[in-house]
Amino acid sequence: MIRFKRADRVGGEVQRELSDLLLKEIRDPRLDSVTILRVSITDDLRSARIYFSVAEGEERKLSALAGFKSASGYLRRKLSRRLELRNMPQLEFLYDESFDRATKLNKVLREIRNEVS
Repeated sequence: MIRFKRADRVGGEVQRELSDLLLKEIRDPRLDSVTILRVSITDDLRSARIYFSVAEGEERKLSALAGFKSASGYLRRKLSRRLELRNMPQLEFLYDESFDRATKLNKVLREIRNEVS
């Protein structure tokens, strides 16, 4: 039988609810088209790292980070109500660069394939 830690279950709920909030309630244009990729919560549930991506480059990434900084208190309050947690973790928003790295790698592989052909 597979058992999941409470932090993992709460992380999944935070990801679902945060995605829903971004889609339905947040009107900040800096947070349009932001995708929440994963949430990592410490075992004591005091801190949550929220990894996100945007598709439009460095300027858009910085804009989204500023949007999250501006909205973090609101998001934390809303999440606390939705999840009914006694203590809501502190939220830290981090840009996940894995898609950028994958895009660069694909570009290099295409260039190599074109040189060989």
